[in-house]
Amino acid sequence: MRKFMVANPKGGCGKSTMAIHLASWFARCDEVVYLGDKDRQQSSRQWLEQRPKSLARIRPWETGDDALTLPPKDCSIAVLDTPAGLHGKRLKQLLGEVDRVVVPVSPSRFDMLASQEFFEELAETKAVRKEKVGIAIVAMRIDPRTHATRQLEEFLQQFDLPLLTSIRTAQRYVNAVETGVTLFDSNEPSPLDRQQWAPLLDWLVSRR
Repeated sequence: MRKFMVANPKGGCGKSTMAIHLASWFARCDEVVYLGDKDRQQSSRQWLEQRPKSLARIRPWETGDDALTLPPKDCSIAVLDTPAGLHGKRLKQLLGEVDRVVVPVSPSRFDMLASQEFFEELAETKAVRKEKVGIAIVAMRIDPRTHATRQLEEFLQQFDLPLLTSIRTAQRYVNAVETGVTLFDSNEPSPLDRQQWAPLLDWLVSRR
């Protein structure tokens, strides 16, 4: 079993969009996927409830109210969507339960500064420093050719955290949240979408 957490203490950065797409992709790869949602808004859970039964199955992960309840034993891939404001002891507890963390971030100056303390916590956490937990930053809703992406890369250098890839803004991601059908469920992703998602998906399936 491998467990992946999607986290950023700032709301509206694309955590749920990222979580549902990762769960969908792994389900299409014939993994036994469980999707958990620790966020008070329960966006990922609501998305899962409206997901068409004809699509690759994603199972609900009952994560518990306080301490994280582990997924069932038949699980091969677990994806955890986390709440805004995650920090301190709770963040460290969850880092001790997962293999890798994906941090979606909007590359605006305001959002970068708002997430600065979180990045510092990640970089200083024992499990991260000892490379027991892998961390990857993903820029959301962005054209990777823009100055904003370069600013984010420079900003992250001070924490020694990698910007793995950038995911463009597109109506299809809005539609995914509303319909239960992700980019990986419907039509074949475009060459650009495949190019943007490939670094993240390759990193998640690698054992390094």
